[in-house]
Amino acid sequence: MLRRIIYLAVAGLMALVLNGCVSQGTYQLKENEAKGLAGELGDLKQKYGQLSSDNSTLKAEFDKLKAEAAGLAQERQALTKDKHELEQVLKAKSDTLSRNISDLRQKIADLEGENGRLKGEIATLQKAKEEKVKEVSSTYEHLLENMKSEIAQGQVTISELKGKLTVNMEAAILFDSGRADVKPDGITILLKMIPTLKEVKDKSIRIEGHTDNVPIRSAQFPSNWELSAARAINVAKYLQQQGLDPASLSAAAFSEYKPVADNATREGRAKNRRIEITLVARD
Repeated sequence: MLRRIIYLAVAGLMALVLNGCVSQGTYQLKENEAKGLAGELGDLKQKYGQLSSDNSTLKAEFDKLKAEAAGLAQERQALTKDKHELEQVLKAKSDTLSRNISDLRQKIADLEGENGRLKGEIATLQKAKEEKVKEVSSTYEHLLENMKSEIAQGQVTISELKGKLTVNMEAAILFDSGRADVKPDGITILLKMIPTLKEVKDKSIRIEGHTDNVPIRSAQFPSNWELSAARAINVAKYLQQQGLDPASLSAAAFSEYKPVADNATREGRAKNRRIEITLVARD
């Protein structure tokens, strides 16, 4: 377009020069036309420059957008890869959690079964314990009934604590002073216990010998140790002779070293000289 306008303007001027005989009016007309074309040419140049500038700007913006699009494509590819990896991780964790939940459910079921079994065992043990308590209580009641006269005289005390039953007898009702043989009155007292003790099936019967702290003067017993031991053994042997199982019997000597009263008084020493028959759990 621009070249065509320039060509027409130049051709017109050449025609005027060659002809030489163009009228003044025609010349003026052509000159004005040339000026118009020149003005239009200037506008076109300016517009061309503006369009060229806009074109450069658009190209730069296009290149920028193209670069951004390439970056977004890379980011999308990276995100797609991360998403896939995340899905794999989540799937692995989900599988692990599922296995853990299954294991926990199995453990809970096992524990519930174990708890049920333990509850049953506890109930059985509780029942057995109650039966044993009843048995000890029954033994206690029978001994109280059979020995009420000795208990009333303060010669015998019977105690029951946490399933442990103890018959405490002053030595004077069983033995003469300084002697270990059970005297006839003592045998009468022991005979009152025999029927009840024979009913005891799941307990051991321990006979303990105790003395006061007064040294013994006897050729037969060098010290209170020997006296307390001999008295306990003789009571155990007598119970065996009356039909008690010897495997359930035992004898122990404590001499003067487990007093229950003050040895400074006559009454205290009398209480410390004693035989204790105790029902204890079997080993």
